[in-house]
Amino acid sequence: MANVGGVRWPRGIRPGAPGSRTTRLELFYDLVFVFAFLRVTTVTASSPNLRGLVQCLVMLALLWWCWTGFAALGNVVRTDQGIVPLLGFVASAAVFVLALSLPKAFVDQPGGLPGPLVFAVCYFLVRVTQVAFFLWAVRTDPAVRRQLLTLALPFLVATGLIFTSALVPQRIFDGRAETAVRLALWLAALGVEYGAGLAQHRAGWTVLSAGHWAERHALIIIVALGESIIALGIGPSATAGLPLTWPVIIAAVLGITVVAALWWAYFDTLALAMEQVLHRTRDPSTRGGLARDVYTYLHLPLIAGVILFALGLKGQIYEAGNPATPQWGVPLPGFHLLVLYGGVALYLLTLITLGGRTLGAARWPSIAGVALLVALVPVTARLPELVALAVLALAVVLVVAAQTVVDAPRRRHVRQVALDEQLASEAEQTRWRGHHL
Repeated sequence: MANVGGVRWPRGIRPGAPGSRTTRLELFYDLVFVFAFLRVTTVTASSPNLRGLVQCLVMLALLWWCWTGFAALGNVVRTDQGIVPLLGFVASAAVFVLALSLPKAFVDQPGGLPGPLVFAVCYFLVRVTQVAFFLWAVRTDPAVRRQLLTLALPFLVATGLIFTSALVPQRIFDGRAETAVRLALWLAALGVEYGAGLAQHRAGWTVLSAGHWAERHALIIIVALGESIIALGIGPSATAGLPLTWPVIIAAVLGITVVAALWWAYFDTLALAMEQVLHRTRDPSTRGGLARDVYTYLHLPLIAGVILFALGLKGQIYEAGNPATPQWGVPLPGFHLLVLYGGVALYLLTLITLGGRTLGAARWPSIAGVALLVALVPVTARLPELVALAVLALAVVLVVAAQTVVDAPRRRHVRQVALDEQLASEAEQTRWRGHHL
């Protein structure tokens, strides 16, 4: 049993370090969430209404809480060393089955296993693996153990609510009432889980490696953006037999343009600046609060914005290439138009909040961009879908370009600091390899 930093770590576990980064095994974990995000959009596409949208956001929030457990685990220990990979594989399998159960998670369908119960069991397995591992790893430190035990009770309450939602409503209610009660219990479980996250700050939780924490959340944004590209290319049936036409090419280019603009808006400067602020925050309590607010909580609406955009984008290449539809498509249904524009607006609005929380700077071009997107919704309601997508792409590119110009002085400084850090790290790695390898 190793003694590191005052904590005697069990054999088979190697603790992380302030300079640790994301491991390849953590990228493997994210592959499961690629599928999970795709399932969320697929399930919601089958119920394009307000209730389906609420269910989409609730499912996404529960999946996000599962993912944050992996991120927190990787920040404390080395996930590719000792016995940790085995625990990760078990939890990943549970997440995968959880994603498979999403279509039946709210309303069970005849045949097969009961969907709500499968979802509840898988969620419990993921969360109990994460919580039990933390308790076992720090069992020799009474102070830390007491802090984590205060968070184990909310976990039990939340999973108890999800099990209740799986077993009770179908025995008492029918139809929409059953779905409504189950949704209410899920919302209550979310309130308990996310409320417990606020308590972690008071319990002394902090971030060991700022670089790892920022990198993990940046990578999951890339996963979500990748899911939007998948949604663009996959239609209601295979697209391989469709003719390659100019509308198909235009739809592909416009979709990738919006995704690239969203990538630029986050990664070009803001992601680097947030990581640098987290590095400069030395006080453990302040750093823990910043990491929780900026990453754990505010990155969820970023993911939600991308998923909603992907939902509105879903199958547009198929529609453009289908000979049965007009050349430029038909006007988008109200729901799909709202999620298409609303998803991008939510993404930009979250970036505005992130900039204010970490940099204390108002992002006026992005604020104007959100207002523009809201104003464009009724204007584009009667336009063919490809034209509506073109208007969205043009608006997003203009907003991101204007924000980049306004941020030019800060951008030069932030990117230079990031480049200096990268060059210093590469030089140190080259020196070490030359000496030891």
